Order: sequence, then structure tokens, then C-alpha cells
Amino acid sequence: MTDVATVQRQKGVALWRQIADKIRANISAGEYDSTGMVPPETVLAEQFGVNRHTIRSALAALGQEGIVRAMQGRGTMIEVKDRFNFPISRRTRFTQGIGRQARDIEGFLLSSAREIATAEVARWLKLAPGTEVIRLEAVRKADGRALSRATTWFPAARFEGIAEVFAKTGSVTKALSEFGVGDYLRDKTEITARHAEPDDVATLELTPGAIVLVTRALNTDPDGEPIQYSITRFPADRVQFTIGG
Repeated sequence: MTDVATVQRQKGVALWRQIADKIRANISAGEYDSTGMVPPETVLAEQFGVNRHTIRSALAALGQEGIVRAMQGRGTMIEVKDRFNFPISRRTRFTQGIGRQARDIEGFLLSSAREIATAEVARWLKLAPGTEVIRLEAVRKADGRALSRATTWFPAARFEGIAEVFAKTGSVTKALSEFGVGDYLRDKTEITARHAEPDDVATLELTPGAIVLVTRALNTDPDGEPIQYSITRFPADRVQFTIGG
């Protein structure tokens, strides 16, 4: 169970935000499953060594995320919402991965640009310095819930016009097929977690301080040629990963 030792007063992150993260983690771990309720404010205040106002701020943030709900006269109830399971495998596809878990899956292009690859993008896509790439910013939703925001780069010489195709189809797989890539493979995936940045808070409809899972992923064509590098942010309270072969 979380305790005061895990809250750092000089960490640079507001106490209420740290506490909200800890309570969110405890809910995910099933620590309150026996009652379906978050412990009373007085208990949490003593546990974390803070006043009740700080606890209320943390619970209010979790309430805005839809994780908990205040019940007058009863306390704070946990809102049970199943996470979407997103499999990461040799052939990772958003639509197929979510599959039967949702009735409606959508993809929206937020913006696009033709630009010079940064050192990081060039390294992942194995491009020479100064090579141009196409960058897409996109959000994917399932049953109206935003599940991911992705920043994706493609070699411009091979995929000129892919932004327009994605805007029409809402699918990377369909867009790639328009360029003769009928199949592609996941070469590498790195997974980290962090607080959502302001743009992601707005696009993914999160509260400040919410945790996102971040994947850095490289896809190649069947010949092993890098075709797509993506940095994708997933709300940690809506999505979990299953790692497969």
C-alpha cells in the first residue's frame, strides 16, 4: 500500500498530482477491490501526510478522468471501466488489435508536414542526414473514447501523399497498401510511461497529471526496409498491452 514515504515534497510535481497517481495505481492494482471504494479522505490524508484539501484535489482530478465518483454520504466510489487490450506482436495493427473490443474504431489526422528528419528519426528509419520525411499527427478512437495519439514519420521519397490517403481512410495499414506495402512487420518497440504533456491532455481528453504509456516503434516492409517510425501515447487507465510473438 502507498504511504507518505512515496510522496516527495520537493520533487517539482504538485502533491495532489503525486497522490492522484498513487491512488490511480492502487486502483489499477486492485487494492480497493474488496470495497469498491477509495479509503475515506481522513485515512488518505493520514496515509500521505497531507491535509484533506490536498486529498480532495487529487480525488477531483481522478473524478474528471472518470476513474472515481463522489457519492454523497457514502464516500468515493471507483468507476469500473475495462481497459482495452492492445496486443504488440510481429504484426501490430491498431484496428485488428482492438478488434471485437469496440463497435466503432476511427482514425483522425490532426496535422501533417514535410520536414527534414531529426537525428532521432533518421537513426530509426536508417536515413541519411538531411533526408526529408512526412510527419503525421493522428488520434485513434474506439467507441468515441480516445485511445492513442501518434506522431509518425515516413520516408518522403517513398510515401509522398500518404497524409492525404490517411486522412481519407483513417488507417495506416490502408494507407500503406496504397503505396504497394501489402504487409509490414514490427521490428522494434520500446515502452515507457510519463505524465501527459499539454497537447496530449487536450487531444486524449485527460486531466493534467494523467499517466500515458509511450511506445516508440519501428515498422519495416517484408524486405526489412524501415518504412514507419512512431511515437504513440496511450492513456494508462484506458489501455493495457499484451506482448506477443
